Amino acid sequence: MDTLILAAQLILSLSILIILHEMGHFLPARWFNTRVEKFYLFFDWGFSLFKFKTKKIDENGVDQGTEYGIGWLPLGGYVKISGMIDESMDKEQMSQPAQPWEFRSKPAWQRLIIMIGGVTVNLILGMFIYSMILFVWGNEYLPVANAKYGIVTGDKMVADLGFQNGDHILGVNGKMPEDFRELNLGILLNEPSTVQIERNGEKLEVKVPEGFSERVMSLDEPTLFLPAVPTIVDSILTDSPAEKAGLKKGDSIIGFNNEKTAFFGELSKQLAANKGKDATITIKRGADTLALKAHIGDDGKLGFFNIDPKKLLTFKTQTFGFFESFPAGISEGSQTLVNYVKQFKLVFTKEGSQKVGGFGAIASQFDKGWDWHRFWNITAFLSIALAFMNILPIPALDGGHVLFLLYEIITGRKPSEKFLERAQMVGMILLLSLLVFANGNDIYKWIKGLMK
Repeated sequence: MDTLILAAQLILSLSILIILHEMGHFLPARWFNTRVEKFYLFFDWGFSLFKFKTKKIDENGVDQGTEYGIGWLPLGGYVKISGMIDESMDKEQMSQPAQPWEFRSKPAWQRLIIMIGGVTVNLILGMFIYSMILFVWGNEYLPVANAKYGIVTGDKMVADLGFQNGDHILGVNGKMPEDFRELNLGILLNEPSTVQIERNGEKLEVKVPEGFSERVMSLDEPTLFLPAVPTIVDSILTDSPAEKAGLKKGDSIIGFNNEKTAFFGELSKQLAANKGKDATITIKRGADTLALKAHIGDDGKLGFFNIDPKKLLTFKTQTFGFFESFPAGISEGSQTLVNYVKQFKLVFTKEGSQKVGGFGAIASQFDKGWDWHRFWNITAFLSIALAFMNILPIPALDGGHVLFLLYEIITGRKPSEKFLERAQMVGMILLLSLLVFANGNDIYKWIKGLMK
């Protein structure tokens, strides 16, 4: 059931983005009296799941109607514009004399507007969704200053730099981030040289070496810091190792196999490292300190829920009125784009390329229980990411068409149709290769997870 819910959210999110992206091409094409033959959600190679066609006869007796449909292959969507070299590779049409209603007959500036329409819509859509999220839910975050228990390191690699669990962050390159989420992004994307911390009342400085971001990308979960919270049992699953061991609601877990575990993050790592093994759990119950015997589950868990951090830490919620939400949403969308572009460079490293994921990786970001707040956050991010990826100057993408149109506008020379056809073919091969690589990474990680 979880898989179906994740798949449903992925399909719904992509459907919204694809339809509106293609609408960004469709509408200006129609405004400039360019014939749009097809408008499809998903690809219909061979057959379609659903279709219907409108009829619109122009003054020359030519049917300018459009076929609307849903394809069977959920890898994207498309509009087929007459007289345009695209993924359809309709060479028969291109071999005929150009007609006034065709894309190739339109002035270069009109063709440019048609091609950037999809990217423009995705950018506007992403910022609009962020605006509505802020209006409806506000912006809830943990101020770094309110992480009263300090931080828990996400990996030994972070600890090796000199960070310790319980450290309090004072600044990154001398500046204190407001939002705790900015700690991870700030260090990963901005390559700071130093991080200022406080440990046991002493102020220290941790140096961050060059290339650290690439090393972090090699981690299964590239998280530098988590806000530290103590381990306090909130609820226990029936027939779980926690229940069998005698854990009760309100117990504080302070040790694992005679090692101190002050925070939930520390305990989680210990449990993961001792899957399927017997262990001694030290707890604090009222004034008593007890040692309980437990058998760790094969999933590396005890079967209890820790107390909600919001009960221990002071979060802030910034609210926005309807009109206030729009500049805030534009700012959020712009910052998302900047961060995505900064992160994109890591894809070209050995470590970063291993993190490239396909549809499985995207689906895993959604909530298994269908959380609308999370759904719209991910959809907004995907819209911004889709805009950036589509504007890359790669043949077969919108950015490739834009590149050739800019060349034509600047030089006054239009690339030959033969050249455009070859460039389109090269671009399609490249994109299909990337698609196979990304989804191959997903399959590899899935198999790797089964073997653990």
